[in-house]
Amino acid sequence: MVKLIAIDLDGTLLNERNEISNTNLEAIKDAQANGVEVVIATGRAHFDVQSIFQATGINTWIIGANGATIHQPNGELFHSTPIDKEESKKIFSWLEQENFYYEILSNQSIFSPKNGRDLLAVEIDRIISANKEVSTDDLHEAVNKQFSQTGITFMDTYHDLTELDIDFYNVLAFSFHEEKLGKGWEHFKQFEGLSIVKSAHHNFELEHRNASKGNALKMLTNKLNIDISNTAAVGDNYNDLSMLQLAGKSAAMGNAPSEIKESCNEITLSNTEDGVAHFIYSFI
Repeated sequence: MVKLIAIDLDGTLLNERNEISNTNLEAIKDAQANGVEVVIATGRAHFDVQSIFQATGINTWIIGANGATIHQPNGELFHSTPIDKEESKKIFSWLEQENFYYEILSNQSIFSPKNGRDLLAVEIDRIISANKEVSTDDLHEAVNKQFSQTGITFMDTYHDLTELDIDFYNVLAFSFHEEKLGKGWEHFKQFEGLSIVKSAHHNFELEHRNASKGNALKMLTNKLNIDISNTAAVGDNYNDLSMLQLAGKSAAMGNAPSEIKESCNEITLSNTEDGVAHFIYSFI
């Protein structure tokens, strides 16, 4: 019997317009009405998730920053696993040196370089120069999605943050160049204190090595006294694997890569076909 379901956001609960459909919202409400604890598990910041759900009347536990934070339904921080301060400075310094667009997630804000749009515009121009036939609509849509998040604070350089007494939970690096992303992945996988995951085609994300959606789900089930065998999880990407492999019942979205589908008990419909609702109604 499923007593808790963990639901990813991007590519899962959110459709192609980055919205939650009425069908998915009703399914979540029906799950809650049937005594199922609903948990949103995402790479996003908890305050961004709260903004998305603001007009829905739905409050849930939020596993944010790919498992580095857990917030209660009332918004209070329950647990966090921040990146080591000295390690974070090395991350920021290298990303700036390599001209990456990046985002730093704290409990208060998402810090982003002021020249971020310019950095990505240069990358798009280079792609067009190399291939005149390429359609840039998807590229611009990906940029707009990054900047549509709630709580972004722009900074001149990461040095603006060095005097602030705050924790950093997640660093997202974004690029349209595969070789650039590959270079970053190779560089940071050598950091023993970090975990590195991919949550979308154009990024990689860094957290403390003990931070994952799976570890956060395990901690939350202990808090709520729910056996892990009585949990379900649904997601679409590699940062979801730890919770999908841990949950008693798992579903990959129809739009997920084959590796994610092969790791799950079942495959639901895509995020444009209300796959989350389809999965929920399979067990309530």
